[in-house]
Amino acid sequence: MAIEAKYAHTNIVARDWRALASFYERVLGCVPVPPERHYTGTALEAGTGVPGAKLDGVHLRLPGLGDAGPTLEIYTYTPGLPGAPARVNQPGFGHIAFEVASVGEAQAEVLREGGAAVGEVVTLTTAAGRQVTWCYVTDPEGNIIELQSWA
Repeated sequence: MAIEAKYAHTNIVARDWRALASFYERVLGCVPVPPERHYTGTALEAGTGVPGAKLDGVHLRLPGLGDAGPTLEIYTYTPGLPGAPARVNQPGFGHIAFEVASVGEAQAEVLREGGAAVGEVVTLTTAAGRQVTWCYVTDPEGNIIELQSWA
């Protein structure tokens, strides 16, 4: 039996939460949901399993889903660990996707704002017979974003 659930947020652990949040606001239209979050203490340490944990960050409302829609939670952990480069075929969290009017224009804006291309812009026909133009890019910290536009 499935529990009753509602999607709430996706978390990105950032090297610099302010800079990464600013990227998602400027480039993809995410909106801050105040207040900023700053957490420390024994409950945080117990919940995260990280001795001496300190979290700082923000929630950003994802575009297109209204004021009650899910958020992108961007936190910087102290102490932090070095990250391995994200790969589209690596097990675990793969990417976050945004539907855009023009994949090429959106890709160019991501690149101008410090992101990087992962692959090329392509168009394919889905199993349902719909055409989608898409590409993978990264944000400035290397997290993978899919940009997509449906015909």
